[in-house]
Amino acid sequence: MRILQINKLYPPHLGGIENVVRDIAESLAIDDSFQSDVLVCQEKGKRAVEKINKVGVYRAASFGRLFSLPISLDFFRLFKKMVKDYDLILIHHPFPLASLARFIFSNKKIPVAIWYHSDIVRQKILYWLVFPFLYLDLKAAKIIFVSSHQLAQKSSLLRRFIDKCQVIPFGVNLSDYQTDYQSEAIALQAQYGRFMLAVGRLVYYKGYLDLLEAMKSTPGKLLIIGSGPLEVKMKQVIIENHLVDRVIIISDRVENLIPYYQTCEFLVFPSSARSEAFGLVQIEAMACGKPVINTNIPTGVSEVSISNESGLTVPISDPKQLALAIKSLWDDNKLRLGLGIGAKKRAESNFSKNKFENDLRSALLKTIE
Repeated sequence: MRILQINKLYPPHLGGIENVVRDIAESLAIDDSFQSDVLVCQEKGKRAVEKINKVGVYRAASFGRLFSLPISLDFFRLFKKMVKDYDLILIHHPFPLASLARFIFSNKKIPVAIWYHSDIVRQKILYWLVFPFLYLDLKAAKIIFVSSHQLAQKSSLLRRFIDKCQVIPFGVNLSDYQTDYQSEAIALQAQYGRFMLAVGRLVYYKGYLDLLEAMKSTPGKLLIIGSGPLEVKMKQVIIENHLVDRVIIISDRVENLIPYYQTCEFLVFPSSARSEAFGLVQIEAMACGKPVINTNIPTGVSEVSISNESGLTVPISDPKQLALAIKSLWDDNKLRLGLGIGAKKRAESNFSKNKFENDLRSALLKTIE
């Protein structure tokens, strides 16, 4: 079975969707019954074609990005040339270029599957420009994958195609998180002492400004691992509110996050917009036995970590409630440890990479039967 995944970008670009695309591609590539390739864009530069861990990676030439969307004519040339050679096209949305390319060069004989990661939230004008093409993609799709029930039920667009939606939650390789990084943990404790952790790109929908506001009235030290366009503003807020000794941003790339998860007291995941559809870092922290403070976004975020089972859930963009949750977990050892046990059990029961891969492989095979 020849499968072509289509997405904006591919690792080493950092991003949750990019990691999912890579994991799917590589898990299929090790199975002799699949040929697994991906079509993406360069962040900027000439076309490149390479083989990475048995996956054919085709990166279309790009002039750069505008509003996070690659500017690439070469993508359309590659799309037209390549799609006819595959048994199934799996498009990861939101990616307007893919919708437009499929509309122009569509071949109704080739089955299409859609992985719908999130609604287009902030770029309202862009959304209404691409809505007709996205709608046609969903209409043409034989199956629409989503990571949570809430995303399928709460998205106004997906509700129209609810019968096509199949929920397959993401997963992680749980054994990776059982490795003991004791020496690294000792070094982190010596450097930072006790700390809570936040992980993710420094962008508007991650809710970091709410988190900084909450930190003004809570105890404890916070490590934020990530980089992005909000970094300068966040550092300014940290200085202005005298949080320099308690809030540390680690913007350099961290190759291995597991020692940070194992050493922290808990994870704070304060996302504030529907652009955040799942939050894989929640599973990573839970797999290390750490509770999660998340928000009740109407997506899969609060389906990953359940309030009072594996962590605490607070209202969106509510620094006061966020501060109370942080204080509860920071001060109450019994509560924190109990929720940590629940977090690990939930990760092991629901979010293994093997389960994710087996469920997806089975669903893909059914689409061409």
